[in-house]
Amino acid sequence: MLPLFPDGTLERRRGPRLPPPQTFFRARSSLRIRPYDCFGNFVFTCIAGLMRASGNTGSDSDMKLEPSSPTEKYTFSRCSSTGSVNTPSSSAHNTEDEDSDNKNSTISYKERRREAHTQAEQKRRDAIKKGYDSLQDLVPACQHTDTSGYKISKATVLQKSIDYIQFLLQQKKKQEEERNALRKEVVALRIMQANYEQIVKAHQTQPGHAEMRISDEMKFQVFQAIMDRLFQTFNNVSVANFAELSGCVFSWLEEHCKPQTLREVVLSVLQQLNGQIS
Repeated sequence: MLPLFPDGTLERRRGPRLPPPQTFFRARSSLRIRPYDCFGNFVFTCIAGLMRASGNTGSDSDMKLEPSSPTEKYTFSRCSSTGSVNTPSSSAHNTEDEDSDNKNSTISYKERRREAHTQAEQKRRDAIKKGYDSLQDLVPACQHTDTSGYKISKATVLQKSIDYIQFLLQQKKKQEEERNALRKEVVALRIMQANYEQIVKAHQTQPGHAEMRISDEMKFQVFQAIMDRLFQTFNNVSVANFAELSGCVFSWLEEHCKPQTLREVVLSVLQQLNGQIS
């Protein structure tokens, strides 16, 4: 490249003469030089001027200047990872593909979340329904349908379940009270049993106990006399039918078989037999 002055003209220096321009450009009619930038245009103009100065104007026909098309634009976009240049159309297409992929991934993520939420909600509802069905099977008051023929509502199932639980709590409390009373009664009976056993042992250890033994005949006479007294009162009971017999028997037991009444009967029989023996 030839040196230039600041004003743009060629700088002439002494030295070896430059070779003719024909050596730089081979005669070829189809040769076309397109100035792609301003610097190329300037160099081409300088070379053409040198050719005219040397008198070789005939070679101008061999060389045709064809300016670049003003409508043809070379736009360069960003390079890919492999170093290739992407045109705007390909870049826009890639951007649309990326946006489409992102949109599809977002939609699929939302659909998966919606499906997971739907499945969880369905499981929750199934669990609640199963619990109500089990509760309805356990509560006796919920095992029959409503008077109108429709299925019992969930609110009714809950209310009857609460009532049944309260009833069970009352029964439990009552049974605990009865159990405590029975335990106390058992303790009292065991104490009485121990006392009677001690009395029996004390009588057995007394001297002359064998001579004081009562005969079986005397025991039978005492028993016979007591039964005769009781039969005299029982003879007034009506036995026309089973209902009257049951009612009269309960009344007779409450009136003539009280502990105090039986005690009086036994004492009277013993005194009578004692007077007969003596």
